[in-house]
Amino acid sequence: MEVLYEQNFDAHEEYPPYWAALWPSSVALARAVAAAKPAGARVLELGCGLGLPSIAAAMGGAHVLATDRSPDALGFATYNAGLNGVSVEVGVCSWAQPDSVLSRAPWDLVLAADVLYLHNDLRDLDDLLPRVVAGTGQVWMADPGRPPAARSAWRRGAERGRRARRWHRRG
Repeated sequence: MEVLYEQNFDAHEEYPPYWAALWPSSVALARAVAAAKPAGARVLELGCGLGLPSIAAAMGGAHVLATDRSPDALGFATYNAGLNGVSVEVGVCSWAQPDSVLSRAPWDLVLAADVLYLHNDLRDLDDLLPRVVAGTGQVWMADPGRPPAARSAWRRGAERGRRARRWHRRG
């Protein structure tokens, strides 16, 4: 897969913005998704950044909505999907105000790579995840094991085998 990233960022973003890096967790999650070949599944990616897991899902035949709080990230995700001969729908989504994804729930598969790093976002994500899968879908997350991730209720549940089917931890 090809992925474009460069340093041309919105002035309102942190510099460099987190979404602009191709994180190892994103690569690991994309490989898991590619191996699963989710043909026909409705897939939502939260915090898509450059969009690699979304692209892998689209290449596997899924219908994908890639979301991020940064419009700049969505532009790169769209471009990267095109580089790989697929298209993904994109949308701005704040986990604190997730109406855009909840209105289309439940999702068959929800993806998130390396999103458990800011303490103040964890509560919003923990609240959102069960509502987007509504007990019928799966959540696949990848994380390198940063300290804030240990506080995520969703992560603790995943480690006990509830709902989340994949958990990647480096180290």
